[in-house]
Amino acid sequence: MGGAKKQFRLLGGKPLLVQTLLVFEQHPAVDILVVAAPEAERATLEEALREAGLAKLHAVVAGGATRQDSVAAALGALPESVAVVLVHDAVRPFVEEKQLNAVIEVARTEGAAALALPLADTLRRGADGLFGETLSRAGLYRMQTPQGFRRDWFEAAHAEAARTGHQATDDVALVQHLGHPVRIIEGSADNFKITTPEDWRRALRLWESRSKEARG
Repeated sequence: MGGAKKQFRLLGGKPLLVQTLLVFEQHPAVDILVVAAPEAERATLEEALREAGLAKLHAVVAGGATRQDSVAAALGALPESVAVVLVHDAVRPFVEEKQLNAVIEVARTEGAAALALPLADTLRRGADGLFGETLSRAGLYRMQTPQGFRRDWFEAAHAEAARTGHQATDDVALVQHLGHPVRIIEGSADNFKITTPEDWRRALRLWESRSKEARG
């Protein structure tokens, strides 16, 4: 988006990353928080997060060259007592408690679950500036986070990926690669990933709207 890194932009008076982590900090079923960050920023970020009052913060670990590497590093820092793991994007601060509840419950009972939204837009191929065939959107989903997994499944999936060099766009794909089913939990349009300047403007509007509702 240009300017300051998006995860450190202020939303509601706190860095976006802190607002996202507070959703999990305040959830009764979440016991441990682990954050992956660039090595050069790790120590400074850990100090800032502890000063922000994140009592459940267990560690800030050095991330890797890819998202997959960073998740693996965070996974390796979890205490042995953790049985269910959630992976969440740092810049999705509007995930709701009921969505977390659903992902956690299904991950506990079935092994894996993730938030996703059915595609609503018409899809067409295009080439040379012209539209081509229309594609069916039936059964297509836009993935969201958190994605939740039994720890043993998740560790096995990352171990297999490290052994074979398999790269996936998200953790659902890694777990599916081992043949495990992953349950769809319907997400929300508000649980968007803040990526563009328009996303940021939308986030500011949504934060103000939710703040007014809370005050009123």
